Amino acid sequence: MAEGSADGASADDMQQPADFVFDAASEAEIAGIIAKYPPGRQMSAVIPVLYVAQQQMARHTASAWVPRAAMDAVARRLSMAPIRVYEVATFYTMFHTRPIGRFHLQVCTTTPCWLRGSDAVTAACRAATGIEGWGETSADGMFTMTEVECLGGCVNAPILQVDDDFYEDMDAARTEALLAALRRGERPDPGSMAGRQGSAPEGGPMTLIGDAAGPAE
Repeated sequence: MAEGSADGASADDMQQPADFVFDAASEAEIAGIIAKYPPGRQMSAVIPVLYVAQQQMARHTASAWVPRAAMDAVARRLSMAPIRVYEVATFYTMFHTRPIGRFHLQVCTTTPCWLRGSDAVTAACRAATGIEGWGETSADGMFTMTEVECLGGCVNAPILQVDDDFYEDMDAARTEALLAALRRGERPDPGSMAGRQGSAPEGGPMTLIGDAAGPAE
């Protein structure tokens, strides 16, 4: 049960904004999304429109989440019953129904990443942020850390996803450097942190390096 205040409001209720209004950027994006669906089928846009709401919260509050007021705004915009929107928002793990840190650290611990050292990535994240358990946010509000299942980048494991960006070929030192850069307000380019070209071996591609006329000299 959520811890309550003296007037009976839960901690979660105290974090919820009283209202939510889509800003101009969100409205323009939503119009483009709804236009992809046949007339009368705008409810099919609920997932992308929820994502628009979550990204607006990230822009305005530095925390990417979907409060109940935003879910209600989505319901009104798509002519849906609010409960239908709540069902979607609480089903998919990509939507956050409570505030998270400025950066969402998603550590893959599935077998390929684990075999390639995800334990070291996890330990480095904990040491750098002070976070002890999954789903927690650092005391400074900068980071929330989540354990996730396969991210589909097994060939460049281990993977640390930050918000929507994949950082690949991670180890403890690279994780520490990445988090330090984020604290400084820098956003390193996503991809292989070992300098690999796509999923080629370290050191560069070993095949198909010549032209069609014959082998490379």
